[in-house]
Amino acid sequence: MIKTIARSGWLVFLLLMAHWAQAEELADLLTGNTATESVSTLPDKVINADHSVQTDRKIKKRLQQIFSELDDLKDVEASVSNGVVTLQGAIDSKAAESKALAFAKHIEGVVEVVNQLTISHSLTKRLQKTLVKMTSFGEQLIAGLPLLFMALLVFSLFWMLGKWVSKRQRFFRRISANFFIADLLGKLMHLVFGIIGLVLVLSLLDATAVLGTILGVAGLFGLAVGLAVRDTVENFIASILLSLRNPFEINDFVDIGGQQGSVARLTSRVTILISLDGNHIRIPNATVYKAIIINFTSKPERRFEFDLGIATDQDLSKAQGLALTLLKNVPGILTDPKPQAVIHELGASSVVMRVFCWVDQRRYDLLKVRSEAIKSVKQGFDEAQITLPNPIYDVRVSHEKIPRSEKSPDQAKPAMTVSAHDIGLQIDEIKDMTADRTVEEQIAKENVQGGNENLLTPSTPDEI
Repeated sequence: MIKTIARSGWLVFLLLMAHWAQAEELADLLTGNTATESVSTLPDKVINADHSVQTDRKIKKRLQQIFSELDDLKDVEASVSNGVVTLQGAIDSKAAESKALAFAKHIEGVVEVVNQLTISHSLTKRLQKTLVKMTSFGEQLIAGLPLLFMALLVFSLFWMLGKWVSKRQRFFRRISANFFIADLLGKLMHLVFGIIGLVLVLSLLDATAVLGTILGVAGLFGLAVGLAVRDTVENFIASILLSLRNPFEINDFVDIGGQQGSVARLTSRVTILISLDGNHIRIPNATVYKAIIINFTSKPERRFEFDLGIATDQDLSKAQGLALTLLKNVPGILTDPKPQAVIHELGASSVVMRVFCWVDQRRYDLLKVRSEAIKSVKQGFDEAQITLPNPIYDVRVSHEKIPRSEKSPDQAKPAMTVSAHDIGLQIDEIKDMTADRTVEEQIAKENVQGGNENLLTPSTPDEI
């Protein structure tokens, strides 16, 4: 593989050397080109039958006049015989050779041009020519310095003006109350002022034709950068769309593609949730925009459910009625919508009754209310002697005695005693059905003290 690459590299190098040194024989040998040295004009010209020596003299005189006016063609000599022009002499470059051949072909009466020009590789001449070009460029640069300074001043003024305008966020907030959109409008205005300054500079320098090239290069560069950072651009666009129509608000408990948590903030790249465990969940906005979002707190009423197994010999209607009666006394359970108790399925040793209840999330904690509902129904069933099915175990009794030394050390420990006062305090805490605000307090602390970017604002319309 390495040898093949090396051979290809040498072949390319030889071709370049052949082109630079005009070793046409070597180039023809490598490329298989057997073209003739002359440039034929037969296909697009009609040869005049009347031709004289005087015509050849006119052609030669006209070519010599043209060549004498051009520095790079002064050493070219032309000879004409029956309309066939032969060019001889030394020139400095391939471009000069092409120019001489083009002039000869366009003279009226020329039948064919024979190229016998040689390209000189004199280091002295080339250095002199390069020095002349550099000197000319330096003189032009010095002469154009005032104009360049003026162009730089104009562009700087427009750039600074655009920067000043982009910082006037109060004006942009009147157009859009969303912080992200207002900031984006400011950046666009900065870019617009920069483009206006660039157009004025090119017009001042008489180089407006360069503008199309600059825009084309900028477009290609933007396309290349866009492909390279496709995910970042996708997240940026998703951030704009999410900030225009908020699918959730701060402190909303949501499920985004299987990730559950309370919304902390929406940035220009990610959406940050805080789970019930207090962990931060960062989800890219492109994923959020395309994901299925479940907003549990968009409506204050939320339903929960739990199952109860009832023995098959019990009165199911009585059990349903008792469950609904007991649920009415549980704090936090709404009477509208009403609770429901339905027979869900018939098992092998029990009948499963499923209970549905609604709770107001603004005032009560769903987990606490659900816990109290299960406890109340269980106690009520016990008092009404509605038996719940007991699990069946296969117990095998062994008569082997366990040595005293193999007994667990925990068996010798005395039972832990808890005072009735401590139990009463815990019971009072359990009876508290108010919503748990721990996560909301964490979110408020982060957003206020941290000063983090947040695109969720109350003034932005919701999707719901």
